[in-house]
Amino acid sequence: MNEDDLTARARIRNAALRQFADKGVKGTTIRGVAEAAGVSPALVQHHFGSKEQLREACDAYVMEYIRGAATEAVDERGLDDPRFLASTYATAPPVMTYLGRALVEGSPAAAAMFDEMVDMTEQYLKTYGQLPPGDLRAQAVVFTAMKLGITVLHGHVARALGDEAFGPATTARVGQASLDVVSPALVGPEMADLARAGIDRYQQENGTKEQDDE
Repeated sequence: MNEDDLTARARIRNAALRQFADKGVKGTTIRGVAEAAGVSPALVQHHFGSKEQLREACDAYVMEYIRGAATEAVDERGLDDPRFLASTYATAPPVMTYLGRALVEGSPAAAAMFDEMVDMTEQYLKTYGQLPPGDLRAQAVVFTAMKLGITVLHGHVARALGDEAFGPATTARVGQASLDVVSPALVGPEMADLARAGIDRYQQENGTKEQDDE
């Protein structure tokens, strides 16, 4: 969706996501968010109150986004739909950049987001994974931490792959590489095959598929 088509509240929230991600909680101001959103500071306060309430709204939006994406990707089998992937690759970067900064800065809210993601991962591993019996909770914690490591280090990952920013093409490459290095038994062969097929179709349709080394 074009930024001009969003409500004022949504534009403010999106601007706040970028400001918090770039400057952190301490460096972000109501005035700075207002300027980035093209509105007055009074309108920011009208919709969100204080900076802390604005950050809480961003936290809630990020978790809502992650829950929705997981449901559509796995439960609704969107993993092999290049249209779903294109939409996710286009909308996820500011969300994940915000999450990465929040996790590094640390806060009760960041801890709650991490814990909820572990809970989600544990349930998906229990439902779809085919690993030998083991410590499922630990597996979920480690897998979540590994995935979020890419989120935290997104700038370095993009640079190492020769990209200026962690955009859609980089996201697809990272997704493909993740499937290459993670055992299909972890997420389940069915989900792994769906994800691989979806990424391949997306890369083919968008002309971003990397050629295999000779």
